[in-house]
Amino acid sequence: MRGEPLDAETIVSATEELLRRHGPNKTTVLDVARQLGVSHGSVYRHFASKAALREAVIRRWLDQVRDELAAAHDPGQPPAERLRALLTAMFAAKWTKAREDPELFATFRVLAAEHSTVSSGHVGFLVAQVRDIIVDGVAGGDFAAGEPDVIARAVVNATSRFHDPKHASEWHSPETEAESAAVVSLVLDGLRAR
Repeated sequence: MRGEPLDAETIVSATEELLRRHGPNKTTVLDVARQLGVSHGSVYRHFASKAALREAVIRRWLDQVRDELAAAHDPGQPPAERLRALLTAMFAAKWTKAREDPELFATFRVLAAEHSTVSSGHVGFLVAQVRDIIVDGVAGGDFAAGEPDVIARAVVNATSRFHDPKHASEWHSPETEAESAAVVSLVLDGLRAR
């Protein structure tokens, strides 16, 4: 049995390792408990269910994506360039995760398909990031006037092929990067003040 105290972060790390090794369909709470040398009740004291545990893993994973998007943010750039940089960084982060961490990405796809709160929260975060840029662009006269929330949601929806996990099988195409750049340019042209 485990000699050191068990905390949520340790459980999440062990779960992440098992999800990478066995995938989302074959990883159970019992597997996590065995990996840690504890009873499954010890895991349940920190996470009420298998779904809650998987969501904690995905939340940590998506926090890394958020950090990458924050690093791509340069408030000194014009709004159109900020939006281009944000969307490009968002696509690249998802593509990299799908390519370099396919097992954990499979878990993310399962949760996204289930419309989990973590997945919904991530989409809300993306929409908010786009909205902030839209607000600045409208205020500065770079973008046409409109309802920022509606526009931001439309931008995220219009670019979903390049960041929504249900399209991950299409991201391996050599044309994907050029196609995403063309869509972003089209979106930016549509937003431009006339």
